[in-house]
Amino acid sequence: MTIRGDVEHRPDRPQPYRARVRWMDPATRQRRSKSEAFDTAAAAQSWIEQVQRLATSGVDPLTATRTLADYGDAVMPLALRGLEAKTHDPYLAGWKYRVVPTLGHLSVRMVTNGAVDRAVQQWIADECSRSTVKNSLAVLVRVLEQAVRDGIVDRNPARVTGWQYAFRQAEDELDNPRALALPNWEALSALADALVARSSGHFRGWGDVTIFAACTAARIGEVSGVRVADIDTGRWLWTVRRQTTPSPGGLVDKGTKGKRARFVPLIAEVRDLVQHRIDVVEGRPDARLFTGPRGGRITTAVFRDATHWDEVVASLGFEHLRRHGLRHTGLTWMADAGVPVHVLRKIAGHGSLTTTQRYLHPDQAAVSAAGDSLTAFLRAPRSPHGPQEAAG
Repeated sequence: MTIRGDVEHRPDRPQPYRARVRWMDPATRQRRSKSEAFDTAAAAQSWIEQVQRLATSGVDPLTATRTLADYGDAVMPLALRGLEAKTHDPYLAGWKYRVVPTLGHLSVRMVTNGAVDRAVQQWIADECSRSTVKNSLAVLVRVLEQAVRDGIVDRNPARVTGWQYAFRQAEDELDNPRALALPNWEALSALADALVARSSGHFRGWGDVTIFAACTAARIGEVSGVRVADIDTGRWLWTVRRQTTPSPGGLVDKGTKGKRARFVPLIAEVRDLVQHRIDVVEGRPDARLFTGPRGGRITTAVFRDATHWDEVVASLGFEHLRRHGLRHTGLTWMADAGVPVHVLRKIAGHGSLTTTQRYLHPDQAAVSAAGDSLTAFLRAPRSPHGPQEAAG
């Protein structure tokens, strides 16, 4: 196949250099063409040479220049071959809700190790679960493996390593979670008001989500999953039973991250808010307590985009704060209020007590460490004849 190319300079365009390739389709005998715009003449020429090189090895120019989203949709049946049917749904959900929004606009050959690394870090920052990140990366690996077979790329750039460690840091909050919390109630109230003011239509619900998440130390997905029936207004307890998560058919509710229900106290500062939300839905047991402005379910990404979160927290001087920081805030405040660590662990739903202990004030942590040292001392094996005098 002979590919002819040329570069046209169009100074009135944002990307003034248009590279175009033309060829004759050997199957249909029709003339075909493809063009792309670039910032520099060198980049445009490089693109033409790349298409010509791939055509020489038998790769159709349209295939060689397709975006990752288009290419993946076209080869997905091949990419998923050999997998059990039950694996298809989580892989397709990862492709639709993670891979395509972050990388789908790039051409296949522009997907690099660095681009994949940044995408994975974004998924982790958006509080995706370990399985979501794993499935999203797995389907990307399979699609790009097909691109290797098609000769579009020489190696698979999605085979990245180290993301498990980054996820573990985020999951276990290894980077001092106390430093990621808001300092006081005034700061939380200011944040809630600012998010409402920045949102479209000044939707008050975003402020309610902010206050509720911080005061209950809950994840945004769990806040989205709460229903009226989960609230006991007699004892002011919330039974956390579910969280909202993406699936191939859209957002769905599933069990909590720890796979078990837990109880969370509703403090006086949020009771009026909760009662108001119950009254709005007329107390229907199956009604959601918190929804978006159109009644839809909430995710951390929806919350971020609707409130312009990154812009707002930067303007308030909380550049470090992410949506998960609301959970850090609640757990830090509870620890400082003197909630026993074993109770705090149950409220948080942590699997490990070590994770919960990171929320303790350093002085409290030192006391806990002293207790651990005493336990280790008492459990250490000893001589049956009692303490012995040291030799010498």
